Amino acid sequence: MAHPPPEPPAPDSAADRRRAWAASSLRFLYLDLNSFFASVEQQDDPRLRRRPVIVVPVMSDTTSAIAASIEAKTFGIKTGTPVWEAKQKCPGIAIVNARHDRYVEFHDEIKKEIDRHIPVYRTWSIDEVSCELMGPQRLKPEAIALSQRIREGLLRNLGECVRCSIGIAPNQFLAKLASDMQKPDGLTVIEGHELPGRILPLALRDLPGIGHNMEVRLNQAGIGTIAELWDLKPEEARRIWGSKEGPAFLQRMRGIGDYEQSTAHRSISHEHVLPPQFRDMESARLIARRLGVKGGARLRRMGYVAGNLGLKVRFDDDRRWAGEFRLTQTQDSFVILDGIDRLWTQMLRETRGGRGRYRKVGMWLTGLVPQDEVTLDLFGGASGLEKDDAAAAAKRAKLWAMLDRLNQKYEKDTVHIGALPRHRADFMGAKIAFNRIPEREEFKE
Repeated sequence: MAHPPPEPPAPDSAADRRRAWAASSLRFLYLDLNSFFASVEQQDDPRLRRRPVIVVPVMSDTTSAIAASIEAKTFGIKTGTPVWEAKQKCPGIAIVNARHDRYVEFHDEIKKEIDRHIPVYRTWSIDEVSCELMGPQRLKPEAIALSQRIREGLLRNLGECVRCSIGIAPNQFLAKLASDMQKPDGLTVIEGHELPGRILPLALRDLPGIGHNMEVRLNQAGIGTIAELWDLKPEEARRIWGSKEGPAFLQRMRGIGDYEQSTAHRSISHEHVLPPQFRDMESARLIARRLGVKGGARLRRMGYVAGNLGLKVRFDDDRRWAGEFRLTQTQDSFVILDGIDRLWTQMLRETRGGRGRYRKVGMWLTGLVPQDEVTLDLFGGASGLEKDDAAAAAKRAKLWAMLDRLNQKYEKDTVHIGALPRHRADFMGAKIAFNRIPEREEFKE
């Protein structure tokens, strides 16, 4: 009598599950919030829900949208669309002034909700984060189920207007690419064994990190498709990129390796678009000084000193000016203000007396060094400041520490230096950049 063959071991044993986790190519989940600024405005104001909405830096037809709602995008309106054009494409479109402090608050709440399901691995921008998948989360069904739980949590605890696209892939590069492949409300998974087939139909510009200039360089090298880029040799990529970033890009595209993380602070910058009614020279000058004070406050909070100060101005007729001033390493706002005044005088001298209407002013601080690495006597004045020594600098450091505490405790500009911009109520000072999210303290600096 024949005996039946022995049954194979259960495929769902603990050992089998561990082997499956290790073999899975899925490593990262990337979450991209759809039309974030506009969605926050719709969530906060029910009258805006399901309506075309754009968010603008100032209420003026000459400015451009910094965000467009999902509904506005159906009219061909997107980030960068001039307000006058948006009105033509969609008469009656809702126009909302940006509230950057509110977007940061909302961003923090969203991260808390995501952290309830999986820790946030890296924050890429105000509306993009990545999460590292661990253990069973690396299996495709589990990763998809996790994504659905995150979506449901955002809907339940943040509101119906908070929508996102999610990408799941072997590394953050491909996970971000996957998140862009289906918007809004997309969920796309790219597994290692599907490469390069899943990405071959895309355009070069669809790949994160390839913009117009890089596309031109690739085209000049005879690379016009992702298939041709996939076949590129590392040494050819190094030549086209002009650095080791070329071979590293090819590796990321193959799901091997990932972005390098850097926590070094290289610069501080702030800029401000003036409302149309406050584009005169004196308003622009006061804004430049106010941005300088803010830069000094950020330096002190971060524990850095700066070696260079820059100022830039843009006029309504699109004339532009920029200049830089060498500082003796400092975090003293008095020293920064002195540098702003010198640069302003230089600007007037080089732009026919600064005649015209001022659209935007900005400043930057570079050459940042941790405060602990600089001796106190270097905290003195900018180059050329007279009668400045370590004792005076130490007294001013104590003064600024006290002023910073008062402004953080009560309200921005509770104590201030000199005259304030006339449109103080509209002046936020802190703005969200694509690669940097202001800390909440910045809105009180």
